[in-house]
Amino acid sequence: MADRQEQLFAEFEKLFRIRNECSCRIFSECGLPEITVRQVGYLRTIDQQGEVTFSRLAEITKNSKPTITETINRFVRMECVYRESCPEDKRILYIRLTEKGKKIAQAERAALRQVIEQMVDSLDENELDLLVGILKKVG
Repeated sequence: MADRQEQLFAEFEKLFRIRNECSCRIFSECGLPEITVRQVGYLRTIDQQGEVTFSRLAEITKNSKPTITETINRFVRMECVYRESCPEDKRILYIRLTEKGKKIAQAERAALRQVIEQMVDSLDENELDLLVGILKKVG
């Protein structure tokens, strides 16, 4: 049993390595190879929220408003986000993702899709059905 677990570990490690390489390639294409996991997480949160204010992002991420302001300023310099005033109340600022920001926020999903494409290209229909069935059973 321990040998089987080691085999599974090695195979999953390969899959995660492929996914990470794909994510890193996307980050490099965006000119941000050194972006941190935390920064990607913030961009993903902004992407998921759609319309998010500084206060709301601080609340979601459990950070202070000054920390969020500093982070957003950094993202503006990185050309990942921009600020947009609310049309009804100019005092309210929304944080919006640029195309570059969206690409980074969605990089992990894109990388996972590339891993899945490799699986689809490598496996026949029966193997894919078996894989889906196994993953449903354990997930």
